[in-house]
Amino acid sequence: MKAAVIESVGRAVVTEVPDPAPGPRQVVVEVAACGLCGTDLHILQGEFAPELPIVPGHEFAGTVVATGARVTEVSTGDRVAVDPSLYCYECRYCRSGHNNLCERWAAIGVTTAGGAAQYAVAPVANCVRLPEHVRTEDAALIEPLSCAVRGYDVLRSRLGSHVLIYGSGTMGLMMLELAKRTGAASVDVVDLNPARLETARLLGVSGAAAGADELDRPGGWDVVVDATGNAAAIQDGLGRVAKAGTFLQFGVADYATRVEIDPYRVYNQEITITGSMAVLHSYERAAELFANGVLDPGVFISDRLPLERYPQALEQFAAGVGRKTVVVP
Repeated sequence: MKAAVIESVGRAVVTEVPDPAPGPRQVVVEVAACGLCGTDLHILQGEFAPELPIVPGHEFAGTVVATGARVTEVSTGDRVAVDPSLYCYECRYCRSGHNNLCERWAAIGVTTAGGAAQYAVAPVANCVRLPEHVRTEDAALIEPLSCAVRGYDVLRSRLGSHVLIYGSGTMGLMMLELAKRTGAASVDVVDLNPARLETARLLGVSGAAAGADELDRPGGWDVVVDATGNAAAIQDGLGRVAKAGTFLQFGVADYATRVEIDPYRVYNQEITITGSMAVLHSYERAAELFANGVLDPGVFISDRLPLERYPQALEQFAAGVGRKTVVVP
Protein backbone atom coordinates (compact mmCIF):
# COMPACT_ATOMS: atom_id res chain seq x y z
CA MET A 1 0.00 0.00 0.00
CA LYS A 2 0.98 3.65 -0.31
CA ALA A 3 1.93 5.50 2.88
CA ALA A 4 3.68 8.62 4.10
CA VAL A 5 6.83 7.79 6.02
CA ILE A 6 8.94 10.06 8.19
CA GLU A 7 12.22 8.34 7.39
CA SER A 8 14.61 10.46 9.42
CA VAL A 9 14.76 13.84 11.12
CA GLY A 10 13.59 16.44 8.62
CA ARG A 11 12.73 13.94 5.86
CA ALA A 12 9.24 12.74 4.91
CA VAL A 13 8.44 10.72 1.79
CA VAL A 14 5.52 8.83 0.26
CA THR A 15 6.36 5.26 -0.60
CA GLU A 16 5.11 1.68 -0.73
CA VAL A 17 4.94 -0.29 2.53
CA PRO A 18 3.48 -3.74 3.31
CA ASP A 19 -0.28 -4.00 3.71
CA PRO A 20 -1.30 -4.35 7.39
CA ALA A 21 -3.06 -7.39 8.83
CA PRO A 22 -5.23 -7.34 11.96
CA GLY A 23 -4.40 -9.15 15.18
CA PRO A 24 -7.16 -11.06 17.01
CA ARG A 25 -8.66 -7.90 18.59
CA GLN A 26 -7.73 -5.46 15.85
CA VAL A 27 -9.29 -4.12 12.67
CA VAL A 28 -7.88 -2.75 9.44
CA VAL A 29 -9.32 0.62 8.45
CA GLU A 30 -9.29 1.95 4.90
CA VAL A 31 -8.44 5.57 5.63
CA ALA A 32 -10.80 8.23 4.26
CA ALA A 33 -8.85 11.20 5.61
CA CYS A 34 -5.98 11.87 7.98
CA GLY A 35 -5.35 15.20 9.66
CA LEU A 36 -1.98 16.86 10.21
CA CYS A 37 -1.09 18.12 13.67
CA GLY A 38 1.72 19.87 15.50
CA THR A 39 2.72 16.49 16.87
CA ASP A 40 3.61 15.43 13.32
CA LEU A 41 6.02 18.36 13.10
CA HIS A 42 7.58 17.34 16.40
CA ILE A 43 8.07 13.82 15.05
CA LEU A 44 9.67 15.30 11.93
CA GLN A 45 12.02 17.22 14.26
CA GLY A 46 13.02 14.02 16.03
CA GLU A 47 10.80 14.41 19.10
CA PHE A 48 8.06 12.13 20.49
CA ALA A 49 8.53 9.07 18.27
CA PRO A 50 10.98 6.67 19.95
CA GLU A 51 12.48 5.64 16.67
CA LEU A 52 12.22 6.38 12.98
CA PRO A 53 11.04 5.55 10.37
CA ILE A 54 7.36 5.84 11.25
CA VAL A 55 4.11 6.14 9.32
CA PRO A 56 2.57 9.23 10.98
CA GLY A 57 -1.07 10.18 11.33
CA HIS A 58 -3.01 9.99 14.59
CA GLU A 59 -6.12 11.87 13.41
CA PHE A 60 -8.01 9.61 11.04
CA ALA A 61 -11.27 7.93 10.14
CA GLY A 62 -12.30 5.40 7.54
CA THR A 63 -14.07 2.16 6.75
CA VAL A 64 -13.37 -1.21 8.34
CA VAL A 65 -12.15 -3.61 5.65
CA ALA A 66 -10.82 -6.50 7.77
CA THR A 67 -11.37 -7.74 11.32
CA GLY A 68 -9.42 -10.00 13.66
CA ALA A 69 -10.66 -13.42 14.70
CA ARG A 70 -12.00 -12.20 18.06
CA VAL A 71 -13.66 -8.97 16.89
CA THR A 72 -17.44 -8.85 17.27
CA GLU A 73 -18.08 -5.15 17.97
CA VAL A 74 -17.70 -3.92 14.38
CA SER A 75 -17.99 -5.46 10.95
CA THR A 76 -16.45 -4.85 7.56
CA GLY A 77 -18.15 -1.89 5.96
CA ASP A 78 -18.62 -0.01 9.23
CA ARG A 79 -17.39 3.59 9.18
CA VAL A 80 -15.32 4.50 12.22
CA ALA A 81 -13.19 7.20 13.77
CA VAL A 82 -10.13 5.94 15.63
CA ASP A 83 -8.80 7.01 19.02
CA PRO A 84 -5.02 6.69 18.59
CA SER A 85 -4.27 6.24 22.31
CA LEU A 86 -2.47 3.03 23.30
CA TYR A 87 -2.15 2.42 27.04
CA CYS A 88 -0.58 -0.39 29.03
CA TYR A 89 -3.39 -0.46 31.66
CA GLU A 90 -0.84 -1.83 34.15
CA CYS A 91 1.28 1.09 35.38
CA ARG A 92 0.53 3.32 38.34
CA TYR A 93 -0.98 6.07 36.19
CA CYS A 94 -3.25 3.76 34.22
CA ARG A 95 -4.43 2.10 37.42
CA SER A 96 -5.23 5.50 38.94
CA GLY A 97 -7.23 6.64 35.90
CA HIS A 98 -4.55 8.87 34.37
CA ASN A 99 -4.05 6.72 31.28
CA ASN A 100 -2.83 9.64 29.19
CA LEU A 101 0.21 9.76 31.51
CA CYS A 102 0.90 6.04 31.03
CA GLU A 103 4.51 5.09 31.78
CA ARG A 104 4.49 3.09 28.52
CA TRP A 105 2.48 5.68 26.62
CA ALA A 106 2.11 4.95 22.91
CA ALA A 107 -0.14 6.08 20.09
CA ILE A 108 -1.08 5.09 16.59
CA GLY A 109 0.81 7.40 14.25
CA VAL A 110 3.37 8.34 16.90
CA THR A 111 4.92 5.10 18.12
CA THR A 112 3.20 2.66 15.74
CA ALA A 113 2.16 2.99 12.09
CA GLY A 114 -0.61 5.54 11.66
CA GLY A 115 -3.29 6.81 9.33
CA ALA A 116 -1.26 8.73 6.76
CA ALA A 117 -1.65 5.68 4.55
CA GLN A 118 -4.21 3.81 2.52
CA TYR A 119 -4.81 1.39 5.41
CA ALA A 120 -4.16 1.44 9.16
CA VAL A 121 -4.48 -1.08 11.99
CA ALA A 122 -6.27 -0.20 15.23
CA PRO A 123 -7.57 -2.02 18.31
CA VAL A 124 -11.30 -2.53 18.00
CA ALA A 125 -11.70 -0.87 21.41
CA ASN A 126 -10.37 2.36 19.88
CA CYS A 127 -12.98 2.50 17.11
CA VAL A 128 -16.10 4.63 17.36
CA ARG A 129 -18.85 4.04 14.80
CA LEU A 130 -19.98 7.09 12.87
CA PRO A 131 -23.68 7.93 12.47
CA GLU A 132 -25.06 8.11 8.96
CA HIS A 133 -25.12 11.91 8.73
CA VAL A 134 -21.40 12.31 9.59
CA ARG A 135 -19.12 12.24 6.56
CA THR A 136 -16.20 9.89 7.04
CA GLU A 137 -13.73 12.33 5.49
CA ASP A 138 -14.73 14.97 8.07
CA ALA A 139 -14.41 12.68 11.09
CA ALA A 140 -10.63 13.11 11.29
CA LEU A 141 -11.58 16.21 13.32
CA ILE A 142 -12.84 14.07 16.19
CA GLU A 143 -9.37 13.32 17.57
CA PRO A 144 -8.25 16.95 17.95
CA LEU A 145 -11.70 17.76 19.33
CA SER A 146 -11.21 15.04 21.95
CA CYS A 147 -8.00 16.79 23.04
CA ALA A 148 -9.93 20.05 23.41
CA VAL A 149 -12.60 18.26 25.45
CA ARG A 150 -9.84 16.98 27.73
CA GLY A 151 -8.58 20.54 28.07
CA TYR A 152 -11.95 21.68 29.37
CA ASP A 153 -12.08 18.71 31.72
CA VAL A 154 -8.86 20.03 33.26
CA LEU A 155 -10.11 23.62 33.36
CA ARG A 156 -13.44 22.89 35.03
CA SER A 157 -14.39 26.34 33.80
CA ARG A 158 -17.09 28.15 35.72
CA LEU A 159 -20.09 29.78 34.07
CA GLY A 160 -19.48 33.41 33.27
CA SER A 161 -15.70 33.16 32.92
CA HIS A 162 -13.76 35.54 30.69
CA VAL A 163 -11.47 33.48 28.45
CA LEU A 164 -8.38 34.45 26.46
CA ILE A 165 -6.97 32.03 23.88
CA TYR A 166 -3.55 32.38 22.28
CA GLY A 167 -3.62 30.94 18.77
CA SER A 168 -6.49 30.66 16.30
CA GLY A 169 -5.31 27.58 14.45
CA THR A 170 -7.42 24.44 14.60
CA MET A 171 -6.91 23.81 18.30
CA GLY A 172 -7.40 27.41 19.38
CA LEU A 173 -10.61 27.59 17.37
CA MET A 174 -11.84 24.35 18.90
CA MET A 175 -11.15 25.75 22.36
CA LEU A 176 -13.10 28.84 21.28
CA GLU A 177 -16.11 26.77 20.23
CA LEU A 178 -16.08 24.79 23.47
CA ALA A 179 -15.64 27.93 25.59
CA LYS A 180 -18.79 29.37 24.04
CA ARG A 181 -20.66 26.17 24.91
CA THR A 182 -19.38 25.95 28.49
CA GLY A 183 -20.90 29.27 29.43
CA ALA A 184 -18.05 31.74 28.96
CA ALA A 185 -19.07 35.37 29.42
CA SER A 186 -16.54 36.38 26.74
CA VAL A 187 -13.90 34.69 24.60
CA ASP A 188 -11.01 36.67 23.15
CA VAL A 189 -8.38 35.34 20.76
CA VAL A 190 -4.83 36.54 20.06
CA ASP A 191 -2.92 35.54 16.93
CA LEU A 192 -0.32 37.13 14.68
CA ASN A 193 -1.91 35.59 11.58
CA PRO A 194 -4.64 37.94 10.24
CA ALA A 195 -6.31 35.20 8.18
CA ARG A 196 -6.73 33.01 11.24
CA LEU A 197 -8.14 35.89 13.24
CA GLU A 198 -10.76 36.33 10.52
CA THR A 199 -11.86 32.74 11.09
CA ALA A 200 -12.14 33.43 14.82
CA ARG A 201 -14.35 36.42 14.02
CA LEU A 202 -16.44 34.24 11.71
CA LEU A 203 -17.03 31.85 14.62
CA GLY A 204 -18.25 34.63 16.88
CA VAL A 205 -15.29 35.56 19.07
CA SER A 206 -15.76 38.47 21.49
CA GLY A 207 -12.47 40.09 20.49
CA ALA A 208 -9.66 39.21 18.09
CA ALA A 209 -6.30 40.95 18.00
CA ALA A 210 -2.61 40.55 17.28
CA GLY A 211 -1.81 41.20 20.94
CA ALA A 212 -3.61 41.16 24.27
CA ASP A 213 -2.84 44.86 24.81
CA GLU A 214 -5.34 45.60 22.05
CA LEU A 215 -8.13 43.97 24.07
CA ASP A 216 -9.99 45.77 26.83
CA ARG A 217 -9.56 43.72 30.00
CA PRO A 218 -7.08 45.46 32.27
CA GLY A 219 -7.82 43.12 35.19
CA GLY A 220 -6.90 40.07 33.14
CA TRP A 221 -8.85 36.97 32.18
CA ASP A 222 -10.25 34.22 34.43
CA VAL A 223 -8.98 31.57 32.01
CA VAL A 224 -5.98 31.93 29.71
CA VAL A 225 -5.28 29.11 27.23
CA ASP A 226 -2.11 28.77 25.20
CA ALA A 227 -2.85 26.83 22.01
CA THR A 228 0.44 27.73 20.31
CA GLY A 229 3.33 26.15 22.21
CA ASN A 230 5.23 29.36 21.42
CA ALA A 231 7.44 30.71 24.22
CA ALA A 232 6.54 34.37 23.61
CA ALA A 233 2.82 33.62 23.65
CA ILE A 234 3.12 31.50 26.79
CA GLN A 235 5.17 34.16 28.58
CA ASP A 236 2.68 36.87 27.69
CA GLY A 237 -0.30 34.70 28.61
CA LEU A 238 1.04 33.95 32.08
CA GLY A 239 0.94 37.67 32.80
CA ARG A 240 -2.67 38.02 31.63
CA VAL A 241 -4.28 35.72 34.20
CA ALA A 242 -6.66 37.51 36.57
CA LYS A 243 -6.58 36.95 40.33
CA ALA A 244 -7.79 33.44 41.20
CA GLY A 245 -7.57 32.62 37.49
CA THR A 246 -6.14 29.65 35.59
CA PHE A 247 -3.52 29.32 32.88
CA LEU A 248 -3.80 26.19 30.74
CA GLN A 249 -0.81 24.98 28.73
CA PHE A 250 -2.66 23.30 25.89
CA GLY A 251 -0.32 23.88 22.92
CA VAL A 252 2.59 21.49 22.43
CA ALA A 253 5.88 23.29 23.01
CA ASP A 254 9.32 22.13 21.91
CA TYR A 255 11.28 20.26 24.57
CA ALA A 256 13.68 23.17 24.91
CA THR A 257 11.04 25.88 25.40
CA ARG A 258 11.46 27.83 28.65
CA VAL A 259 9.50 30.70 30.24
CA GLU A 260 9.67 32.53 33.55
CA ILE A 261 7.03 32.60 36.27
CA ASP A 262 6.53 34.99 39.17
CA PRO A 263 6.16 32.68 42.19
CA TYR A 264 5.04 35.46 44.53
CA ARG A 265 2.24 36.47 42.15
CA VAL A 266 1.15 32.83 41.78
CA TYR A 267 0.98 32.61 45.58
CA ASN A 268 -0.46 36.04 46.32
CA GLN A 269 -3.13 35.97 43.62
CA GLU A 270 -3.92 32.26 43.89
CA ILE A 271 -3.19 31.60 40.22
CA THR A 272 -3.41 28.06 38.90
CA ILE A 273 -1.01 26.89 36.19
CA THR A 274 -1.93 23.55 34.68
CA GLY A 275 -1.59 21.44 31.55
CA SER A 276 -3.66 19.15 29.37
CA MET A 277 -2.05 16.19 27.62
CA ALA A 278 -3.75 14.50 24.66
CA VAL A 279 -6.88 12.40 25.19
CA LEU A 280 -8.38 11.02 28.40
CA HIS A 281 -11.91 9.57 28.57
CA SER A 282 -12.88 12.21 26.01
CA TYR A 283 -12.88 10.57 22.58
CA GLU A 284 -16.41 9.18 22.68
CA ARG A 285 -17.77 12.46 24.04
CA ALA A 286 -15.99 14.34 21.27
CA ALA A 287 -17.55 11.99 18.71
CA GLU A 288 -21.00 12.74 20.11
CA LEU A 289 -20.36 16.48 20.16
CA PHE A 290 -19.10 16.30 16.58
CA ALA A 291 -22.17 14.34 15.48
CA ASN A 292 -24.33 16.99 17.14
CA GLY A 293 -22.70 19.79 15.15
CA VAL A 294 -20.37 21.43 17.66
CA LEU A 295 -17.96 22.15 14.77
CA ASP A 296 -18.52 23.06 11.15
CA PRO A 297 -16.07 20.92 9.12
CA GLY A 298 -16.39 23.36 6.23
CA VAL A 299 -14.83 26.05 8.42
CA PHE A 300 -12.25 23.91 10.21
CA ILE A 301 -10.87 21.92 7.27
CA SER A 302 -9.24 24.40 4.92
CA ASP A 303 -7.17 22.03 2.75
CA ARG A 304 -7.72 18.49 1.49
CA LEU A 305 -4.61 17.21 -0.28
CA PRO A 306 -3.84 13.83 -1.85
CA LEU A 307 -1.61 11.54 0.19
CA GLU A 308 1.08 11.90 -2.46
CA ARG A 309 1.54 15.50 -1.30
CA TYR A 310 2.11 14.68 2.36
CA PRO A 311 5.60 16.27 2.49
CA GLN A 312 4.20 19.46 0.95
CA ALA A 313 1.26 19.34 3.37
CA LEU A 314 3.72 19.28 6.26
CA GLU A 315 5.55 22.29 4.86
CA GLN A 316 2.29 24.18 4.39
CA PHE A 317 1.17 23.35 7.92
CA ALA A 318 4.53 24.40 9.39
CA ALA A 319 4.23 27.73 7.57
CA GLY A 320 0.88 28.43 9.23
CA VAL A 321 -1.11 28.29 6.00
CA GLY A 322 -4.79 27.51 6.39
CA ARG A 323 -6.45 25.79 9.33
CA LYS A 324 -6.77 22.01 9.47
CA THR A 325 -5.06 20.24 6.58
CA VAL A 326 -6.06 16.65 5.86
CA VAL A 327 -4.56 14.20 3.40
CA VAL A 328 -6.78 11.87 1.43
CA PRO A 329 -5.29 8.49 0.44
